[in-house]
Amino acid sequence: MQRFETIQALNVEGDISPDQFQDPAWGKAQPVFLTRFWSGKEAPVGRHAEARIIWSDESLNVQFVCNQDQPLIVSENPQLNQKTIGLWDRDVCEIFVAPFPDQPHRYFEFEAAPSGEWVDLAVSFNEAKRENDFAFLSGITVAASVSDDQLRIGMRIPWSASIPRPQHGDEWRANLFRCVGLGNERYLAWQPTFTAEPNFHVPDAFGRLRFI
Repeated sequence: MQRFETIQALNVEGDISPDQFQDPAWGKAQPVFLTRFWSGKEAPVGRHAEARIIWSDESLNVQFVCNQDQPLIVSENPQLNQKTIGLWDRDVCEIFVAPFPDQPHRYFEFEAAPSGEWVDLAVSFNEAKRENDFAFLSGITVAASVSDDQLRIGMRIPWSASIPRPQHGDEWRANLFRCVGLGNERYLAWQPTFTAEPNFHVPDAFGRLRFI
């Protein structure tokens, strides 16, 4: 499969909710593939995922379509009315975006789980130390659809003072991830971070997200 260092985010008319998995706009967006672990090693096909990104005047939308050949690891008591800290310890799909080109080490983390749970964080590095703002609230909404061998995850992230609406041609730094299964081999990345131990928080390894 071809891999892209730059994702083309397609501009669409109208607002799309995260559960509109079959909206025709998704078929026009560029697919990107998560086929490798964070280390760069090829992952089994049963853990592969595809992602597409679109944007409108109202929001940034992301859809993941994931192969699912093993039992889901999700909470038995999902909390859907607030963010779930520690969601990353279970099955999730994630996008990190750094909207400001002059501040690549300041970015936002968004996760959604098959259970419909979510988490959003503002992240920054200060003198090589990572700081997480757990109080950050983006207004993200998510949706999930699970079948026997496939998982779909949708995210809608509204534009705000923290994440301003881009202009055509703008380019952000970004990365996409999936956590599935158990052990170190649960961590897949669109752009691998190549760290010794699993670590998604390597902004220098992020790819690019171009708004077209």
